[in-house]
This record gives sequence, structure tokens and C-alpha cells, in this order.
Amino acid sequence: MIALLTAFAALLLLAVLVSSLANRTILSTAALFLVGGFLLGDGASGVVSLKAGDPLVAGLAELALFAVLFTDGMHAGWRDLRSAWRLPGRALGWGLPLTLLVTALLAYYVAGLGWVESLLVAAVLTPTDPVFAAALVGNDRVPPRLRHLLNVESGVNDGLILPFVVLFLAIAQGSHDLHLTELGSELGLGLVIGVAVPWAAIMLERTRLFAIAPKYEPLNAVAIGLLVLALGKATHGNLFLAAFAAGITVATIGDQHREAFEEFGELVAELLKLAALLVFGALLTPAFLGEVGMAGWVFAVLALVLARPVAIWVSFLRSGLTTREQAAVMWFGPKGFASVVYGLLVLESGIAAADHIFHLVAATIVLSILAHSSTDIVVARGFDDEREVPAWHGPVLGRARTLARRPGRSEPPPAGDGQA
Repeated sequence: MIALLTAFAALLLLAVLVSSLANRTILSTAALFLVGGFLLGDGASGVVSLKAGDPLVAGLAELALFAVLFTDGMHAGWRDLRSAWRLPGRALGWGLPLTLLVTALLAYYVAGLGWVESLLVAAVLTPTDPVFAAALVGNDRVPPRLRHLLNVESGVNDGLILPFVVLFLAIAQGSHDLHLTELGSELGLGLVIGVAVPWAAIMLERTRLFAIAPKYEPLNAVAIGLLVLALGKATHGNLFLAAFAAGITVATIGDQHREAFEEFGELVAELLKLAALLVFGALLTPAFLGEVGMAGWVFAVLALVLARPVAIWVSFLRSGLTTREQAAVMWFGPKGFASVVYGLLVLESGIAAADHIFHLVAATIVLSILAHSSTDIVVARGFDDEREVPAWHGPVLGRARTLARRPGRSEPPPAGDGQA
């Protein structure tokens, strides 16, 4: 534990010290923690010794994903989505299921999994992580509609894909109707907790009996999140769906609470995410990567260069995006933190194909982190000579600014950049 804490602190300090350089180069904070974990793990120096079944691994992954989904949900309030739904709607309504379908076909025909397991690995790998596209969403020369599209898609698809991951995993475990009913109850209970707790807290704050001091405003959302987490644990409701629903509820009925929590919440979620990536890197060893096999590596490459590009190309036909914009969206479907945690859930499930699926997921995530985090600067620079596009369907959400403030990436866009 001490070795892990020391390693995390040292890598975090290094990430801060090189953050200005990372703004101008292909350096990536996420890649730094992944590679650092690999070098410190049992496969290299052995400074940090962890196994996939260790309680620390599962607990940290669970807490980090809860925080990420809670903060992501805050970028998906109903009014925000209604103000500019066309392009994100294409990505989520068409692109997400098509990506899942193409990835499942690759898993079945290339990796040799069964149909249920193929759908499961596809669901695990479908979410995208916005941190690897931070140079795009933080560059004011990149068209606002493109930044908004990547922000909303990556912020919402983690939560949207969760029920499919849980469902396919339950089917792979051979659950009977009774167990599927219990699964539905867990998801439903998580949804109720995620909506009821923040609604009640915000309604109480609006009464004459209570008033929040300005310096405590960021802690209001923290308290809501912790209460949702505790009630989810106590009632066995689905924690992740509860977290996402709670974030959406806060964004929908409590704008000032979201604004007060936004920067603080993003930093907390990012710290937990980086710690989880360090742990994930420590689980990877040369022997583990060698066990992926040729078919597994071919699947991982095709999942990145074929599945999403095909799905996005079909989804955005006649959308009005320029060729350069559509190419950027097709490429930036990075597999990141949500896929890490969903993969660990599969590994801990005990299904027959759990180890095979985790190897495929790990290989795809490693390639994605290295490829996407090293090309965001290059793609963003391609827009430097492009004029601003005509007015479009609404304002850019604040996620571009909060992403740009993350360690090791680009500066926030100037105020008033919400319109093209």
C-alpha cells in the first residue's frame, strides 16, 4: 500500500511538472500512469505487486467509476441535451449500437468468442473516454460543434452502455428468469436512489429552513454523491446507474450546485481515474500481454480502426460535418477508464470466458491509450487553418473547459466560445 501511494504521488508530481510540455507535444497523463504502472508492476521492477482479485483493485475501480459517472451525469442535464441534440443524438442513437454490433462481429469471427461473450466484450469496449481528446475540446480553433459532440458523447455513453454490460454478463453467467428479475430490481433501485436522493436534497435546500454558505457549496454535491453511494451499498442497488442518474438529476434541477461542484468534482474524479490507471498498468505484465495471442491483437487493432470508424461514418451520413470533422470523430473513440472497470467486473464474475475477455479488453485499451493520447495534438493542429463553421444547434457545454483544465493537457478555451 505504501509503495503504491508513493508511486502514485511521484507520478502525479511528474505529470504536473511536465504539464506545460504536454500541452505542446504527444505526451499524455493517462499514458504516463499506464506505462508507469507497467514498469512498477510485477512484470518489470516489482515495486507495486497487485493481482486482479485483490480487494484494493476492485474497491478503487468501483469508487473511481462511481465518481466518473456522477460527474459525467452532470454534463447531461435534460435542458443541455435538448439545446443541442442533433449531432450527439446521431453518435449515441446510431453510432453507439452500431459500434457495439461491429465490435461483437469482430469478437465472434476474429477472436473466436461465442455470441453472448462477443456482445459482452463489445459492450465493455463501446464507451469512449474524453480525456484522450482533451487537445481537441480545449482548442478554440476546433469547431465548437465538434467539441460539443465529443464532450456529450463521451460523457453520456458510459452510463448508457452500463445496462447492456450488466445484462450480457448476467446471460453469460447462465442466469435464469429469477436472476434476471433480480437484476432488473437492482437496476431499478439504483435508478430510484439516483433520482430521489439529489431531488430531496435540492428541494430541502430551497426551503426557508436551510441555506448553504458559499464556501460549502461544492460539498453539497459531494454529500449527495456519498449518500447515493451509501444507500446503493446498503440496498444492493446498482451503484453505477445510481451515480449516473444522480449526476443527471443534479444537472437538471440544480444548475448552481453543478457549477459549484464542477471543477472540484472533475479533479476528484480525475485523481481517482489516474490511480485506477496506475493499478491497471501494474496488472499488465509481458507474460499477460503475450497471452493475448495473435488473434487477440488483430481484434484489438480492428476494434480501434474499423468498428467505430464504420459506425460513425454510417451514423453521420448527410450530417453536415466537414470531411475533416467527420474523420476526427471517427478516429477519436478512445477506450479508457470505463472499459477498464467493466473489464474487471467481467474478470471477477467467474464466467468461463472471463480471462479471455479481460485479455482482449486489456489489449484494446493499451493500444487505444497509446494511439489516441499521442494523436490528439496532431489532429487538433489540423484545424488551425480552418475557419469557424456557421452557427449550429446550441451552446457548447462546460465540459470542454473542465477537460482543458485537467493536468497535462491544453488550456481552456476563451470565454464566450460556446457559439460558432
